[in-house]
Amino acid sequence: MKTVVASLCALLAWLLARDRRRRRLPGRASIVSPRHCTLVAPDGSVHSVQSAHLELPSARLEELWNPAQLENLGRTYWRFLTKATLGIVRVRYGRHERNVVLFSRPLTLLRFDPPRYVLERDHASITWAIRDGLLVSRAGRGSGYLAIRVQRGSTAGEPASLDVDVEVANFYPSIASRLGTPVYRATQAVVHVLVTHAFLRSLARLQLAESRIGRLRDLR
Repeated sequence: MKTVVASLCALLAWLLARDRRRRRLPGRASIVSPRHCTLVAPDGSVHSVQSAHLELPSARLEELWNPAQLENLGRTYWRFLTKATLGIVRVRYGRHERNVVLFSRPLTLLRFDPPRYVLERDHASITWAIRDGLLVSRAGRGSGYLAIRVQRGSTAGEPASLDVDVEVANFYPSIASRLGTPVYRATQAVVHVLVTHAFLRSLARLQLAESRIGRLRDLR
């Protein structure tokens, strides 16, 4: 009985500490995508979207809404992936590609083309076309993309808001082609959703990592 009570007290303390940390953050992020947000088409292609609603001070939004910070958002995503996997998964930057590797090459899980950026008055996006990799089936090479999209909410009053989506589309996972869709849903798909949700929540810190490439650094 004492062990159960101690465990419950420890859990309560952890939850309270987590809530205090969230209250201290400069922004607030809430996951708004439905629980089942990964769809597998009859041809084996995957479409998955994870979404969050982010509230932040309007002054911070204006500071972040520029080309350099959009590029930094992409770097923040890749850095978070490495931290979330304790360094097992890493990103290697090439002039004409981005490689997501298991520890190091040649174990390339995913290879992407360089990102395409769009920044308008009320929306922005980063899109990486999927080239190939160990996680991509032969039939899916050269298909699909990964994208981060940001939509500004109303600018009147405080706080300001952003809707952020992380989308994977037309992706053909090799694990599904080899072991079946149920195995993909129970493994790779679950990991992707959990990591992406954690990334979206982390945006409440309003701290973006500096881009390794800096292609948009001098643009305003």
